Amino acid sequence: MGSIVRSKFLLRLISIIVLVTLISTVPVQAAFWNLTGDVGTHDPTLIKEGNLWWSPYTGKGLAMKYSSDGSNWQNGVQIFQSELSWWRSYAPNMGSNDVWAPDIEYYNGRYYLFYCVSEFGKNNSAIGLTSCSSILSGDWRDDGMILSSKNGTNSYNALDPNLVIDTSGNPWLVFGSWFDGLHIVKLNKSTMKPSGTIYSIANKSGGIEAGSIIYKDGYYYLFASIGVCCQGVNSTYKIIYGRSKSMTGPYVDQNGTSMTSGGGTILDSGNIRWKGPGGQDVYKHGNNYIITRHAYDADKNGNPTLLINDLYFSNGWPTY
Repeated sequence: MGSIVRSKFLLRLISIIVLVTLISTVPVQAAFWNLTGDVGTHDPTLIKEGNLWWSPYTGKGLAMKYSSDGSNWQNGVQIFQSELSWWRSYAPNMGSNDVWAPDIEYYNGRYYLFYCVSEFGKNNSAIGLTSCSSILSGDWRDDGMILSSKNGTNSYNALDPNLVIDTSGNPWLVFGSWFDGLHIVKLNKSTMKPSGTIYSIANKSGGIEAGSIIYKDGYYYLFASIGVCCQGVNSTYKIIYGRSKSMTGPYVDQNGTSMTSGGGTILDSGNIRWKGPGGQDVYKHGNNYIITRHAYDADKNGNPTLLINDLYFSNGWPTY
């Protein structure tokens, strides 16, 4: 009987060891935030000020959502009640007070909100900047045009801005949509305007846009959207990523392919309900990483909807 008991004990111990080993090698699955309220959105960005979460997104006058818990969302007051006088100098045929693809970041004591105005399908575009000392107080200041592009003149598209701060505290701006892909340029700390060389960091046949960069453990990680948005359940948007030791690249995927040569490992390609996820923003809150994006809800006629996940890393690569 003693030998049988010992054998059962050893088998159970081996089973536990195997189970623990398997669990430790499976990538951590990120928590999917349960969102309610006003969750309709396109190209969301995310930040927290005090006890409130804020999410500006594409829309008339630059729409803004807020939440006290990150779960139940409400629509707040749009930032621009009317068009700024300089917008149509760069995008003469833009939609009425139609502001696209914002990105909000806290830097040097201010909240910087980059946005863009453009003509759909053309690179007559401009990236603008507005900033405030407090989102809640709403003391927004027009900081003017940051970067522009013109159809037939520039190969890039001044669209989809993302502010990223390097390990030395210097600000950089990621931008680009279709045309010749994604780019990055260093900004002047005082003016927050370009002050150096424009570097190409990603390109993809069939479209790439919405670049977003974060830093973690020796690497800069570039996230981007590929495919086509804005087609409801027929959208082909997917989120890809690569990483680099340098802010200016090269960014390579898990296979070692550079993102300037069409590389990019897929992070999110959607599922049976959530079609065409993209227009993402990756936000570091404390020691946690969070990814927000929109996707088209197949259960609700393809409505563009806010999605938020915690983002984890396994073996140096991002994962859900």
